[in-house]
Amino acid sequence: MEEVRENKMGTQPIGELLFKMSLPIMISMLVQALYNIVDSIFVAKISEDALTAVSLAFPVQNLMIALGAGTGVGINALLSKSLGEKNFKQANSAANNGIFLCLVNFVIFVVFGAFFTEIFYRSQTSSKIIIEYGDQYLTVISLLSIGLFCQMTMEKLLQATGKTIYSMYTQGIGAVINIILDPCFIFGVGFFPKWGVTGAAVATCIGQFTAAAFGLFFNMKFNKEITINLVKYRPQAKIIKKIYAVGLPSIIMQSISSIMTYGMNKILIGFSNTAAAVFGVYFKLQSFVFMPVFGLNNGLIPIVAYNYGARKKKRITGAIKYAMIYSVSIMIVGTIIMQIFPAQLLKLFDASDNMLSIGVTALRIISTHFFFAGFDIIIISSLQALGRGLSSMLVSFTRQLVVLLPVAYLLSLTGKLDAIWWAFPIAEIFSIMASLFFLRRAYNAEIKPMAD
Repeated sequence: MEEVRENKMGTQPIGELLFKMSLPIMISMLVQALYNIVDSIFVAKISEDALTAVSLAFPVQNLMIALGAGTGVGINALLSKSLGEKNFKQANSAANNGIFLCLVNFVIFVVFGAFFTEIFYRSQTSSKIIIEYGDQYLTVISLLSIGLFCQMTMEKLLQATGKTIYSMYTQGIGAVINIILDPCFIFGVGFFPKWGVTGAAVATCIGQFTAAAFGLFFNMKFNKEITINLVKYRPQAKIIKKIYAVGLPSIIMQSISSIMTYGMNKILIGFSNTAAAVFGVYFKLQSFVFMPVFGLNNGLIPIVAYNYGARKKKRITGAIKYAMIYSVSIMIVGTIIMQIFPAQLLKLFDASDNMLSIGVTALRIISTHFFFAGFDIIIISSLQALGRGLSSMLVSFTRQLVVLLPVAYLLSLTGKLDAIWWAFPIAEIFSIMASLFFLRRAYNAEIKPMAD
C-alpha cells in the first residue's frame, strides 16, 4: 500500500515531472484565459459602457478567486506534505475540511451579491448605465459562486496528488461550455433568451457548475490517495488552522490585488471611463500570458511541498530552477507579443480610436515588467510550498500597496495618463528584490540544512 502512495512526485526526474505536472494545468488555464477574453469580446459588442462595467467587476471576481485559490493552496500544500510524510489520515482530513471551507466562502459572496453589488459600483462611478450593467452582472456572479468555489477545490485536490490531467479536463470542459453559451445568452441565439450582460454572467456560472461536477466525479473515481466522505465528516479546527497557515497569506496576497485594481480604477476613471476600460482589457490580455505561469506555479507547489515533507533537498532546488526557466521563457514570449501587436489585440474588443490611442501605449509600457514577474511568481510559490506564506504575503503587499498604487497616484498628479502605466515596472523591480531576500532566508533555514 505504501509503495503505491509513494507517487511520482518523490521519484520521477524533476525536469520531466514539473513539465508533466504543469502542462495540463497550463493548458487548462490558457483555455480559462481564453474564455475570460471571449467573455469581454462579446460584452464589448454591446457597448463600451458594458465592457467598462464588466471591467469594474474585476476586484470582486478577483476576491472570489483569492478566497478559493488561497484556500486551495493551503489544502494543496498540507495534503501534499502529508502524503510525503505518509500521514494519510491528515491528507484525508485536509481534503474533507477543504470542501467544507469552499461552502463557507460561497455563503460570504451570497450575502455580498444580495446586498452590496450596487453600492460597490456607485463607489467607483456615477454613470447610471455602467452601474446598471455592473449590478446585473455581479449579482449573478456572486449568488451563483458555489460553482466557482467547488471547481477550484476539486482541481486543487487533483493537483495535490499529481493528477493534473483531470484538472485540465475540468477547466477545459467548463471553459468550452462558457465560450459556447456566451453569445447564446448575450444576444439571444436560437431559442436562448437575449439577456445581454446578465447572459454573460449566466454562461460563466453554468461553465463553473459543470467543471465542479466533473471535478467531483474525477476525485471520487480516480483520486485513490484521498477519501472524500462528507457524511461522516466534521469540521476540524486543527486542520483548518493548518490549511490557513499557508492559505491565509495567499488569500491576503491575492486580495491585495483586488484593492490595487479598485484603487487603479478610481485613479483612471478620473481621466475617463475609456481609461478604466483599457485597464480591464489589459487584465484580460495579460491573463493569457500569466495563466500558463500560474499553471506552472500550481504544478510546482505540490512537488516542492511533497519533497519538503520527504526531506529531499536536490529535488526541491531542482524544481525551483526548472520552474524559473519555464516561467521566464513564457514571459519573454508574452512581452514580445504585447510590444508588436498591441493595436491588433485591442481591436478584438471593438476598440474605438480613443481606446486605441490610450491602450497601445498602456500595453507596451506595462508589459515591460513581465520578465521580472516571471521570477517573482515562482519565488512566491516556492515560499508558499515551504510554509513561508507570510513572506510571500509581504512581497505582494509591498509590490501592490506600498509601491504600485502610491506611485500610480503620484504619477497621475502630472496630469498625463501615459505616466501612470510606469507604476507597474517600477513596482515589479521592488518586488523581485524583496522576494529574493525572503527566498534566501527560506533556503538557509529550511533547505540548506537538509542532507543531499
